Amino acid sequence: MYRVSSYIRHFARALLAGAVIATLWVNLAPASYYDALEWRLFPLPLPGWLIDPNARATAITLVSDLLMALFVFVIGKELWEAHMLERGALRGQRAALPLFASLGAMAGGVAVWVLVSALFVTADEARFATGWPLPIGCDVVLCYVTGRLVFGPGHPALHMLLLITIGCDLAGLLVLGLLLPAEPLRLWWLLLPLLASLTVWLGCGRHARAARETRRQRALHLWPYLLAGAVSWIGVSAAGLPGALGLLPVIPAIPHSERTFGLFAEAEELLHDPLNRIAHLMVPPMTLVLFLFGLTRGGIDPAALAPTTFAALAAFWIGKPLGLLAGAALARRLPGATLPDGIHPADLARIALIAGLGFTVPLIAIDSALPGGAMAEAARLGIALSLLIAPAVLLLARR
Repeated sequence: MYRVSSYIRHFARALLAGAVIATLWVNLAPASYYDALEWRLFPLPLPGWLIDPNARATAITLVSDLLMALFVFVIGKELWEAHMLERGALRGQRAALPLFASLGAMAGGVAVWVLVSALFVTADEARFATGWPLPIGCDVVLCYVTGRLVFGPGHPALHMLLLITIGCDLAGLLVLGLLLPAEPLRLWWLLLPLLASLTVWLGCGRHARAARETRRQRALHLWPYLLAGAVSWIGVSAAGLPGALGLLPVIPAIPHSERTFGLFAEAEELLHDPLNRIAHLMVPPMTLVLFLFGLTRGGIDPAALAPTTFAALAAFWIGKPLGLLAGAALARRLPGATLPDGIHPADLARIALIAGLGFTVPLIAIDSALPGGAMAEAARLGIALSLLIAPAVLLLARR
């Protein structure tokens, strides 16, 4: 089993540290906390055809829409390599189990959210199935750290856990982007990331394995891909989609290695292809990014307890694990689809429980999936309480 880079654990510590500070701040001085988050950092003197007139540059939007695009790029890169490169974990029949498990987890979370919300949520602003995209995503970083404590470093179940959680996170953001109300004219901005990716591939990316040395060297420069990423982010954001998705379109256009060593593999730090070099450049600032995300999104008010809190907990603790197990059981009925070597049914059950932990992507989804106010804060509390599944699974595993 390959070694996963230690920076994943640093990310988890930074994320939790930001959330703890935010929780203390919001409970000791709530007025100053919300004022700091909603304070307009700088004006946006841009025309209405480029940006939503109601858009404001605040700490929340800066972190969630701009800085978190770096994090989404890194996990998107891992999923792309798992699907496209030699020895990728999602090539051929190996893709069936993680794919069906991810789809089952998402469907189970959504189904339980809708059911519990319809039965118990009585908020005036709540309509039928309000907030259903919320439980689709989870948290790659915290799920991995929990899995490492449960299974131990090097266990093959960690690879399966990473595949499922990455798939759920990216699907959660994509669903959120598709459901956001957008003006039809704004969708034309999506041509910008398409043109940026196509241009940088034709001009640089396709020459990575050219016969002429000058062309190969030109393909190895990073600045064209960074520029294409910036243009892509502008196009995605101007189209009204979550800015966190803005860098994903350029990933296929960036030259990459011929094979993958595994998700977040430590061995990839020795690779020098442009895609891995860009990912390595993003690792140092990512610790600060996740700390700021926890600080701006992780403030929890225990007084916000409401039926929406229990809807979130039921979706994460009941719906997602049961859906994941159902999806995995369905996948195992397909010809040639079996559990990977070293993973037993009991391990799959532990993976299902750990996948019931939600944080980053569900917190990003709150503002768009829920009407805000007390209902959003109640859901935020439920998402935070879902972290308690980590010590529970650890205790069960040790028993």
